[in-house]
Amino acid sequence: MPELPEVETVRRGLENSILTRKISRVEVLHPRATNPKSLSPLEAIGGAQIKNVRRRGKFLWIELDAPVALVAHLGMSGQFKIQPPDSVDEKHLRARFSFTPAKDGQSNSELRFVDQRTFGWLAISEYQDGVPELVSHIALDIFDPNFDPDHVIDTMGKKQSEIKRALLDQQLMSGVGNIYADESLWLAQIHPEHLASELSRSDLLRLLDAVRSVMSQALLEGGTSFDALYINVNGESGYFDRSLEAYGQEDRPCSRCGTPIRRISFAGRSSHFCPACQRR
Repeated sequence: MPELPEVETVRRGLENSILTRKISRVEVLHPRATNPKSLSPLEAIGGAQIKNVRRRGKFLWIELDAPVALVAHLGMSGQFKIQPPDSVDEKHLRARFSFTPAKDGQSNSELRFVDQRTFGWLAISEYQDGVPELVSHIALDIFDPNFDPDHVIDTMGKKQSEIKRALLDQQLMSGVGNIYADESLWLAQIHPEHLASELSRSDLLRLLDAVRSVMSQALLEGGTSFDALYINVNGESGYFDRSLEAYGQEDRPCSRCGTPIRRISFAGRSSHFCPACQRR
């Protein structure tokens, strides 16, 4: 599933491509493209102008010149693509947003939502305290200017669960998924099954620093792509997978100490770590 660096890469691409554009037509080509909690059919935003593109954690939303937002979650394989209107439709095209004729040198293009596995969704949502209601339950991510590391450390340090489980809690700190949890724990030299409550404040601060460092580097490299299911709006893949130290590196030598990376089952998914550098 795309995590914060991948979603932020998509957000930046959208910001560069569709700001100020006016939506002339919306076509929904698959019923599962629309979240059942959508305030109205997606076609209702036809005629609206795009004012901004924002993100919190793994959620995107497009601000309009209207009291509602277009919210998006990419799920496992959702993609936004900027395409010429006359280009061939993608096999898994789920929704299309056409724009009025381009001005000020903008290329004539349309926005497409493509989703092979149909776990992603789009929705119209009203705002709640400046954030779409469908996103209001999601915690701030580490790059948000209002992110409070002291609050996160205090809350995380009280949890009687494994530290990796706490890292994946989107209501505590959003944007971290399986890939960047493994990478951050490796960098901070903390075992994924270590109880959060048994870690010191300095351990947790070191871990947050690792989260920020790992995801900042991933952003520079356009995110992590293992296949064609994650691409940016121009159809390009990220290359952070070349920099991975733990995730997906089972049996390869740890770059710090040479010990083979191990993989264990964790909460229905895989967890990767160095048994020498990340002692329990």
